[in-house]
Amino acid sequence: MRLTELMANASVVSTKLPADPDISGLSCDSRAVKPGFLFAALKGSRVDGTNFIDDALSRGATALLMGTAGLDGPDARNVTVPVLAEPNPRRSYAHLAAQFYPGQPPSIAAVTGTNGKSSVVSFLRQIWNLNGRSAASLGTLGLESASESVPLSLTTPDPAVIHGELARLSAAGIDSLAIEASSHGLDQYRIDGVNVTVAGFTNISRDHLDYHGTLEKYLSAKVRLFDEVMEAQSVAVLNRDSSCYSQLIAVCRERHHRVIGYGSVVKEDTRNFESISLIDVTPMPFGLHLTIGYGGQSEGVDVSLVGQFQAENLLCAIGLAMADGIPFHAAVESVSHIVGVRGRMELVGQSWSDASVYVDYAHTPEALENALGALRFHFGGRLHLVFGCGGERDEGKRMIMGRVAARFADHVIVTDDNPRGEDAGKIRADILGGCADAIDIADRAEAIAASIAQLDTGDVLLIAGKGHEARQILIDRTIEFDDVAVARATLGS
Repeated sequence: MRLTELMANASVVSTKLPADPDISGLSCDSRAVKPGFLFAALKGSRVDGTNFIDDALSRGATALLMGTAGLDGPDARNVTVPVLAEPNPRRSYAHLAAQFYPGQPPSIAAVTGTNGKSSVVSFLRQIWNLNGRSAASLGTLGLESASESVPLSLTTPDPAVIHGELARLSAAGIDSLAIEASSHGLDQYRIDGVNVTVAGFTNISRDHLDYHGTLEKYLSAKVRLFDEVMEAQSVAVLNRDSSCYSQLIAVCRERHHRVIGYGSVVKEDTRNFESISLIDVTPMPFGLHLTIGYGGQSEGVDVSLVGQFQAENLLCAIGLAMADGIPFHAAVESVSHIVGVRGRMELVGQSWSDASVYVDYAHTPEALENALGALRFHFGGRLHLVFGCGGERDEGKRMIMGRVAARFADHVIVTDDNPRGEDAGKIRADILGGCADAIDIADRAEAIAASIAQLDTGDVLLIAGKGHEARQILIDRTIEFDDVAVARATLGS
């Protein structure tokens, strides 16, 4: 594809076009550049892509994209290849990727929120498949479809990766795609250019403040999905119980979106919108019985999932399916066949004393409280917890999570999560500031074994924080570590 052709439908201001080369690919990582590539020299919070222009050129880049401020700077002054400039080069990069990789599934649902995104996109993919659609999901757990499971490095990948996958999925006959829209991905315009036809919002709580700075900025990034990414007059599926529901409604009204609300609370300002309600939740052994209402109808259904928060995730998925044409009855009936997501309230096994062991990704105060509350809802014995916090992430949540642990669990062991470049001992000390009675065991495998050894009949253990992750990132190395595998080995199952 010629450069001028690539630029045809992209918002790019060009001030330097000495040639019109063929473009064979795009990348914002100079290490991935191959001959004929356009290199996007993007400035990030930690890395400035303009510092890698020479490297990209040495690898064969035939065009550059950068911010307008860089055009007259030393990085671009002596460059002989075409230079494209735009005040928002990240957004332009996403639109260039969409132009380079034409073809997207006709139905694309995007889900944002602090917790529940991975479960919702998985549940939606399963509902679609159960109703005759050829569906896939893309997010934290990678790319999932009936025929493949491909790991990805980010919840919302680089735009070139996203659009490359969308084009491939479309060519393979995938007609429905559910995608996670992370706050980082939205803030960095990675999902721009994706033809989102319906979007869902799960909830908002403290997370990623090391990046966004404030909860307000964090929420603003997520609101972009409804305000800027989706075309006007699309469909929004919103959690009525969320603290920011009114703000989202205002945005959706401005954009003339159709709104489907879901939750347990029916508010006065929702009477003009469609409403899916969780009428009743009854715990069963290792599952739930739900009564779900919509438009004067109600349906009862049994699901093999633990925790009321999973019921809320199911309602979001049902709303998204309905927005995409699946009838209410069919969507609800489908959830009886849904299987849970790896590392999301996953039952690992049972101990010699018939105590149950669960693994969950809960890594925010709200998610941890929800997970512990879910197990309290189902089990009457002592509640044990093994958890830690990741390094180089929001320090302020550590003591808060310690307080949650102390309040809701009977026995707590604080251990290492992914310390990354931080002192692991300091991270644990920060957590212990909120749960002074907890036991401190640095080695995660030892912590899991110690907690399992204490389990008695009727008890339940939650191993929280890492969920599906299969590696542990330490200060000096990365090791293979899977909470599920370690727990099962300890249980002898």
